[in-house]
Amino acid sequence: MEHKVVDHLFRHHYGKMVAILTRFFGLSYIETIEDAVQDTFIKATSKWRTKIPDNPEAWLNKVAKNRTIDILRSIQAEKNRNFKITTGASSLQIDELFLDHEVADSQLRMIFVACHPSLHPNEQIAFALKTISGFSTKEIAAALLTKEETIVKRLTRAKKSIRENNIQFKYPAPEAIPERTVRVMEVIYLTFNEGFHSTNTDKLVKEDLCGEAIRLCQLLLKKERFRSGSLYALFALLCFHMSRLESKISIDNQIVDLQNQDRTKWYFPLIKMGNSAMNKALEYDDTSIYHYEAAIASEHLNAKTFEDTNWENISNWYEQLYMLESNMFTLLNHATVCIQLSDYEKTLHLLNSIDVSDLGQRAYLYYGCYAELYTKKGEKELAISYLDKALLGTSNMLEKEFLTIKREGLIG
Repeated sequence: MEHKVVDHLFRHHYGKMVAILTRFFGLSYIETIEDAVQDTFIKATSKWRTKIPDNPEAWLNKVAKNRTIDILRSIQAEKNRNFKITTGASSLQIDELFLDHEVADSQLRMIFVACHPSLHPNEQIAFALKTISGFSTKEIAAALLTKEETIVKRLTRAKKSIRENNIQFKYPAPEAIPERTVRVMEVIYLTFNEGFHSTNTDKLVKEDLCGEAIRLCQLLLKKERFRSGSLYALFALLCFHMSRLESKISIDNQIVDLQNQDRTKWYFPLIKMGNSAMNKALEYDDTSIYHYEAAIASEHLNAKTFEDTNWENISNWYEQLYMLESNMFTLLNHATVCIQLSDYEKTLHLLNSIDVSDLGQRAYLYYGCYAELYTKKGEKELAISYLDKALLGTSNMLEKEFLTIKREGLIG
């Protein structure tokens, strides 16, 4: 039980704690702070075996602060200096930084530090996912469809750039905000997707990550200077996807595809929030991929049944989305829509246009799409052969079970 509590708190509070302590001690100590926060959660796992404290968050904050101070005192002692911040005004100051509004401000600063132009775009995303959302290097590698050792190198380079360029823990200048916000939104989007399409081997959905992404989006929207049509559209998209979360997994822990989801389980307050955000998005001049993706998600939510879905509209949205940003996943998703339209010629054209290597760890979806196509055409043997390829390519146990059930259905 204590491991579940610690894991939940880690997802919700790792980024907050790192941001607050970095704001106080400075970016030059980022690695020390990350180690201190990591040590805190390890300590919690050990200490809470017999009893979880009444206020776990306060316990974590206090231990992380003291652990950071201990480490920095040791560093300073080696330099024959005194390091005194455990009492008096400085101690009071760091405690005040744990107030809710200061936590939010610290995390926003950290998001923009992560997306500083001195860092390469690949380094920005890796650093943000590690520092803000507490991703492990393995999780970042999975989310970015790359190797774990590559992520380690990116994180090392990011921290080196922060030191060498003396990057400060502050917001960007007004003229730099639009460009930096584009990268920030990408990080939030990746965080949500890792929760919604989890790469965890035995869990498809990580609600904590989805909630964290929405929370970060809300933090940005609270500041007028960060608002844009794209940001509102992203928030709408996340709300739309989040509204279907409960219906994605059955009571017996099986994947439920869109066609068979219980639509009464969709959370309509979130859909309402998403609709409101989309209306706000249209008040701005900018257009982004999030506008089109939110429009697609909205089409699904507006359909009373799977059969009532306006697949023609969705197909048109995918056409426009691909024109805005060429992406293999857009082609793959569009292909699945064409199957519903029984446009098999276009489906094959789209699938043949995909470089499967660009799909990384989600290449099994490509083979699954082929299987769906041949199932619809009544060519069972071909469908089974592609399901076999899909099964070889997925490590998620729920996905494996889902594909296995499909395969057994074709054999039976």
